Amino acid sequence: MSRCEGSRRYTWLIKYIAFVLVLGFLIWVTPHTLILTPSEVATLGGSHHHLLGPLGIMPAKNIAVNLMLIFTFLSFQLYRRSDKQITVSWEKLGNALIVAIYIVAISNVIFAGVYYGYFTNTVYKVGSSVMQVMSTLIVIISGVVIDTLMFKNAKILPSQWGKVTSRSQYALFALPIAFTWLMALMGYVRSSVRTHWHVYTVMKDNSPENYIPAIGHAGNMMTIATLLFLIIILFIFWIASLSTTQQVPPQAEGA
Repeated sequence: MSRCEGSRRYTWLIKYIAFVLVLGFLIWVTPHTLILTPSEVATLGGSHHHLLGPLGIMPAKNIAVNLMLIFTFLSFQLYRRSDKQITVSWEKLGNALIVAIYIVAISNVIFAGVYYGYFTNTVYKVGSSVMQVMSTLIVIISGVVIDTLMFKNAKILPSQWGKVTSRSQYALFALPIAFTWLMALMGYVRSSVRTHWHVYTVMKDNSPENYIPAIGHAGNMMTIATLLFLIIILFIFWIASLSTTQQVPPQAEGA
């Protein structure tokens, strides 16, 4: 966004988007049951932390994921707007409508997750996720439609290519690390839930080699795989950059 002059009007929102994304990620990786020694369990009074325990179940994670999706789309929406200036007469009405949709959707996601997730039975808890997903989809679809209509025949603002801050490059590099590592982590969690079953409760794994790696071992393997993947990607880009290396043009004889 920093390459566009019009992005300055949206920069104050970046810190809030980053805060929601980081907080949502932390809630997503918060475990429900802690791995503790007997003495730690006795000190804590159980295997569930009295403050972090509620963040380890799916209602909290559904809230976190949907808010992360909404705010990720918000960042995309701001990027699309950063190099354009609205020329339609109903600019204030359109912006107010978009803000209202965001506020209602975020409130609905939080309310549905907290009320139906913690104060009702399981049937309503599962059903509340439909409300949350619909709220997220409404934000995305309505945002695209309204912006498309608002920015029809919009004035394109000048852009300065090649002038971006260093932190944007670090963020761009951190994103694939976070996503690749998270996908590996969730793959391990999904696989380990089956324990010793090929097909849960249907086909049992009776082989002598059957075992589930410890979380620490699995985490180390995920980290190594993620780093190797990114190193390979960087190597590919480095090889590609060699073909664009500028060479000194040959000088004519006698020049």
